[in-house]
Amino acid sequence: MLRPEQRSKLDDTNDLDFYDSPRLVTHVDQGFIDRLTNLYRSQLQPNTRILDLMSSWVSHLPEEIQFAHVEGHGMNGEELRKNPCLDHYFVQNLNQNPKLPLEDADFDAVLITVSVQYLQYPEAVLSEIYRVLKPDGVVIISFSNRMFYQKAIAIWRDGTDTDRVNLVRKYFQSVDGFTDPEIVVHQPPLPGFLQMLGLAGADPFYAVMAHKIFIAGN
Repeated sequence: MLRPEQRSKLDDTNDLDFYDSPRLVTHVDQGFIDRLTNLYRSQLQPNTRILDLMSSWVSHLPEEIQFAHVEGHGMNGEELRKNPCLDHYFVQNLNQNPKLPLEDADFDAVLITVSVQYLQYPEAVLSEIYRVLKPDGVVIISFSNRMFYQKAIAIWRDGTDTDRVNLVRKYFQSVDGFTDPEIVVHQPPLPGFLQMLGLAGADPFYAVMAHKIFIAGN
């Protein structure tokens, strides 16, 4: 789906080295976090199994919803250990190995928060997400316009916000069996360049969601 040069990063050193030191900060503003939590509140159900991919020390899940299990994944064990939402976690570089050490059809929802821009083989990761997702389960990929520029893939770095929304839509469409993606957008009035630098305004909020199509007998 992507050409090799579109998957490239300015910093092509091992991602595990880049994330070796914990970053106990939030990478988006409170407005983004509130919108994400409200989206989770509307889409996620109590007593379900959640997979929080590319997570850290926070998951932004609604505090009032009790889930059956929240599985975390990330690149820094110390960050994941500090995340109070997680019942279990594992550390894995998805750019080196996209195969998830998880059972088929085991999760009701899969979440990727402000991290999709770092995936070099997103179609392989989406295929694995499809595998571990239960029929009718939901995938929610959320992002803003901030990034570790040197670790984002070229097609993401070079695109506009609209390009990035359409790119994530194409990620879903690269795997047979997802519903037509639904887009949620909130754009603040100030220019995105200033927001990306953290100089002014609020973070834009984008989410792309789809469900695993239910097929009788699967």
